[in-house]
Amino acid sequence: MSNDHYLARDGARIAYEITGAGTPLGYGHGVLLSRAAVRRMALFDIDAVAADRRLLTYDQRGHGHSTGRPVAADYTFDSVADDLLALVDAADLGEPLDFMGSSLGAAAALGAALRAPEKFRRLALLIPPVAWEGGDAPVRRWYLDTADAIDAEGAAAWRRGWANAEPIPLLAEHKGFDLTPDIDDELVSSALRGVGQSDLPDPARLATLPHPTLILTWDTDPLHPVETAERLHEAVPNSELHVSRSLADVLTWTGRVRDFFAG
Repeated sequence: MSNDHYLARDGARIAYEITGAGTPLGYGHGVLLSRAAVRRMALFDIDAVAADRRLLTYDQRGHGHSTGRPVAADYTFDSVADDLLALVDAADLGEPLDFMGSSLGAAAALGAALRAPEKFRRLALLIPPVAWEGGDAPVRRWYLDTADAIDAEGAAAWRRGWANAEPIPLLAEHKGFDLTPDIDDELVSSALRGVGQSDLPDPARLATLPHPTLILTWDTDPLHPVETAERLHEAVPNSELHVSRSLADVLTWTGRVRDFFAG
């Protein structure tokens, strides 16, 4: 039985849950996924990091148990950062929290921590999304092109192709690999378009972040390139970077994040 609470906000009903007791910790997932989808993949164990902690988890607007509307602006990095700040306020955790975010969740964490640094203690940014591209942003263009294709061909056709897509090479041997989207068909293209229209904050702004920050990324993923993580590490003053080049190393991330938050 779900223990979710719901936050009504700007055309969405955002589902969130608070479990456990102790120092607060939060997690935000990536686009197209959900809390349940991340747990199903069994790459990063949110609950193991949160042992003996009070854990805030939620589904991004339009994903999982949350609702949303087909408006691209609702899914930009700025919008999801606003959602995160509103959730932290609604949760009333009583003290700054450690926060870990994957991809879109990492973008939300950065935006929220810049706007309200007093609400956070430490950050763990997993697979930061592609950012700061020149020209017409050729990699981020994938999100916009995919959104256009979904609008033209329908979400059902896109889901069939997505189900048959090969994982990135680094994850090819992961038995739990399952990127089944957990988002309503009518919202998929808007969510992808919102991400494709976004960029991470300017490095000069990131240089003001006071939080100890752990950046974890993997190789062979064009939408989460090592180069973005490296530039993020250069920009954030009190940051550590770890790049995984094997599945076995990715499976160490749970312990790395747990140890980092113990500091």
